[in-house]
Amino acid sequence: MESKQNGFINERFLLNSDLAERLYHDFAANKPIIDYHSHLSPFQIATDHRFENMTRLWLGDDHYKWRAMRSLGIGEDYITGSRTDEEKFHAWARTVPQTIRNPLFHWTHLELKNSFGITDYLNVKTASSIYAQCNELLSDDAHSSRKLMEKYNVVYQCSTDDPIDDLAYHKEVAGDDGCTFAFAPSFRPDKSFAITDRVNFINYVGKLSAASGVIINTIEDLLVALQARVDYFASVGCKISDHGLTQIPIKTEFTSELAIEFKQFMSTKGVKPFSNPDAFVFHVLYSLCTMYHQKGWVQQFHLGAIRNNNSRLSTKVGVDAGLDSIGDYSHTERLSALLNTLDQTDQLAKTILYNVNPADNASFATMTGNFNDGSVKGKVQYGAAWWFLDQKNGIEQHLDILSDTCLLSNFVGMLTDSRSLLSYSRHEYFRRILCNMLANDMIKGLIPNDERWIGELIENVSYGNAKEYFNV
Repeated sequence: MESKQNGFINERFLLNSDLAERLYHDFAANKPIIDYHSHLSPFQIATDHRFENMTRLWLGDDHYKWRAMRSLGIGEDYITGSRTDEEKFHAWARTVPQTIRNPLFHWTHLELKNSFGITDYLNVKTASSIYAQCNELLSDDAHSSRKLMEKYNVVYQCSTDDPIDDLAYHKEVAGDDGCTFAFAPSFRPDKSFAITDRVNFINYVGKLSAASGVIINTIEDLLVALQARVDYFASVGCKISDHGLTQIPIKTEFTSELAIEFKQFMSTKGVKPFSNPDAFVFHVLYSLCTMYHQKGWVQQFHLGAIRNNNSRLSTKVGVDAGLDSIGDYSHTERLSALLNTLDQTDQLAKTILYNVNPADNASFATMTGNFNDGSVKGKVQYGAAWWFLDQKNGIEQHLDILSDTCLLSNFVGMLTDSRSLLSYSRHEYFRRILCNMLANDMIKGLIPNDERWIGELIENVSYGNAKEYFNV
């Protein structure tokens, strides 16, 4: 196809000076990718999956795109419903031109260019030809799931995994000498905390019991089962845990009376709601955090989203359907209490904190400095701009507050947090923004105009710090 993007997605994209361009291409562009938090499918990676068409690869799980399509009045049949894959692709193509100034416009064209060499804009006129060209490329060996990861120079990839998962696909990848990257699980025990939904909680605990081989009747049994799964995950190469909580629970003692109540709650006689969910969640979370410390893991806390707001559509479509938003919760005192309780006995693991509400940027960033104790460089990190914040403005604001209140030089860099194999372009997006910001500071005389010095910082933030922090 004839290129129409010479002034858009090119070598200068997001780079507003010759200096920015040199910083990016000399120090960031060719660095490998360590993607330490994502929601990629272990099955697709283990089986080196070949996608039937572009819709299956690109649109099937991407709720960012779904939200945009719904906003334009496109019916659910064209998003998660019964329309054909080609019809769904054409519906997305109608949407793309309307996403100007939304990060979807940038991501869409970066992904087409980097994955398939396509430099045309996606719109109603180009949709058929782009769909055909992508599908043709997807039919060859060079665009299978692993080949796409190799194309993006991925060297370390984490998935997000429930404690009950058997991790068979991770073992399969680890046993493949031909695989060019490491693929590790991360431990995501959110369902272990969901005691307010008794039916689903009891059902989940039954599955945890089967996975761990521990009969769970008491709080002690539950913690033994979780320890067994932490041990198992560690044996398969896990180094990272993650928690997607609305808030850290209030620090509350889990008394002997609550232990008795929990045992009754777990029995067939326990039909009442548990009286103190915060005490339960804090006790389990604290116990897990001590396990992570003992293993030398990194723990992550993603906080503040309000999920599944649209109950009608949630019932129809399910969770992770683009029905979540930024919450306005209070975090600081709760987060401080958990970290301080762990630190009091020197059991605070390496920790990354993520907020989704930009109003919390400064409080999260400054919280990290309270618990950096000199034992590890950047032990407690202010995590990458997350979810609704991982666009140009959000990334710039994140880097500004990180630089103002922490040490940018310690930062472990970007992640995709994605369900799409094409989302690795977000690492490029971040690196270009980083290089442009630093170049602007150099030009203004705010930092030394020393390309080697600043270039080393860029290399570390793009790759080196994460390599060291996660022991890759």
